[in-house]
Amino acid sequence: MTLRPQDIVVVLKLVLGEGKRSTYAKLASELGMSPSEVHAAVKRAETARLLAADKSGPRPDRRAVLEFVLHGLRYAFPAVRGALTRGIPTSYAAPPLNSQIVQPDEPPPVWPDARGSVRGYALSPLYAKAPEAALKDPKLYEILTLIDALRDGRARERQIAEKELGARLAAAKS
Repeated sequence: MTLRPQDIVVVLKLVLGEGKRSTYAKLASELGMSPSEVHAAVKRAETARLLAADKSGPRPDRRAVLEFVLHGLRYAFPAVRGALTRGIPTSYAAPPLNSQIVQPDEPPPVWPDARGSVRGYALSPLYAKAPEAALKDPKLYEILTLIDALRDGRARERQIAEKELGARLAAAKS
């Protein structure tokens, strides 16, 4: 079984909601997936040892998730840049990095989306429906933008994103 990008989004959502019991149907609704997609993602993540099966539901292995996100994600699911478009800011152009990194004179990275208010270069999201899920959950939005900084950023952006991501994943116990 090979991990897919949506599996990482499901795992991150579970990390952020750890301590809360959630059904596949609820996760599916929050992430813009079908319940069967969420179930399959959980099974693949368990096989990859990012989640552990538990009687109360899948439980994220935070250390494994952080290790994979920091060291493997950008190679397994590389960012793809596109043409100028309107979209939702991501990477260094979105919170929390936009307050820590001086914005260059070039167009910012955006997830292409008609609801977006920023014009920049298209950056493929980790998962096609990730922008939709991120708009529903500010914490997930921050995590996904930090991941984009790891996938596409320069050395300084990646370094700051690593620190921010580690702190957020360690503190997430909603």
